[in-house]
Amino acid sequence: GGLAPSLTGEHIPLAGGDFAYTIREALGVCVGIGAWNYPTQIACWKGAPALACGNTMVFKPSETTPLSALKVAEILVEAGAPRGVYNVVQGYGDVGAALVTDPRVAKVSLTGSVPTGRKVYAAAAGGMKHVTMELGGKSPMIVFDDADVENAVSGAILGNFYSSGQVCSNGTRVFVQEGIKEAFLTRLAERLAKARIGDPMDPEVSFGPVVSQGQMEIVKGYIAKAIAEGARLVFGGRQLDRAGFYLEPTVFADVTDDMTIAREEIFGPVMSVLDFASEEEVMARANATEFGLAAGVFTRDLSRAHRVVRGFEAGTCYINTYNLAPVEAPFGGSKMSGIGRENSKLAINHYSELKTVYVSMNDVEAPY
Repeated sequence: GGLAPSLTGEHIPLAGGDFAYTIREALGVCVGIGAWNYPTQIACWKGAPALACGNTMVFKPSETTPLSALKVAEILVEAGAPRGVYNVVQGYGDVGAALVTDPRVAKVSLTGSVPTGRKVYAAAAGGMKHVTMELGGKSPMIVFDDADVENAVSGAILGNFYSSGQVCSNGTRVFVQEGIKEAFLTRLAERLAKARIGDPMDPEVSFGPVVSQGQMEIVKGYIAKAIAEGARLVFGGRQLDRAGFYLEPTVFADVTDDMTIAREEIFGPVMSVLDFASEEEVMARANATEFGLAAGVFTRDLSRAHRVVRGFEAGTCYINTYNLAPVEAPFGGSKMSGIGRENSKLAINHYSELKTVYVSMNDVEAPY
């Protein structure tokens, strides 16, 4: 909202009295395709910069969570936005495909999985549409020996169990230096035992269900694979005996880089704890993934902290915290985790384009 009235061009003085200026213009119709894990936030993250730049938005929420975007649209109309500026279209993948390939659409923004991102990116490229992709991750969180254990445990909880683990930027590979491994695991288990699992509408509850029966079965499959491949179950691992899709927060230790739970995005409440000895070793292992959405480091040595985040191959990094995403700061990934950024001033670049105007103050010379 604050950026909207500040969108201006640039005056560029040139030799001989000539000059150029730029005009920032709207793209036109923008399509947003949302994921089910943040159905309200994603609808706003895509809609706000689109409207601020003078575009219209057609937003397709996930078929799993169809209602939140409708409420966003209702609020915008109530606030004074003209009808038709922010539109919500429901449907499955075929509806999304029709929107992405429609010749009237100028820009596509997707939040989703890497396989879906590949398809949408390829389809949008056929029409040379502007694209931003915010996709999945298998993000590393590194905890050095000198870290504050309580803060590191808090970061690991936020980076693995917030929203029952259904967060694309989660730091699901927690690398803990050997010297504090057992202290970290002990304190983590103590604090997880205090989680209040139940209906998220209850203000006393701190840990809710996963989104669906299908997602719960996927997560249970990963837990079974972890046990079969030799990971040590430290906490949780069970489905609760109650109505709903409730899984305990689950922690595996002695995880190795080649295990399935250390390589694939689970999108559920499963944390992998891996040992490491040196900074050089852990950096190579942390970056050994096709993903590059987020990464975090916990240490009291700020020189090392800044050195480590410089070395991370990730678009969104954290020092001594995790999973915070204020709208004032850009958010997005690198490698297979996406292209472009959401939020902040950078979002303006993705929902507008510059027109350059050259103004001559002199006679025009030609060779003949």
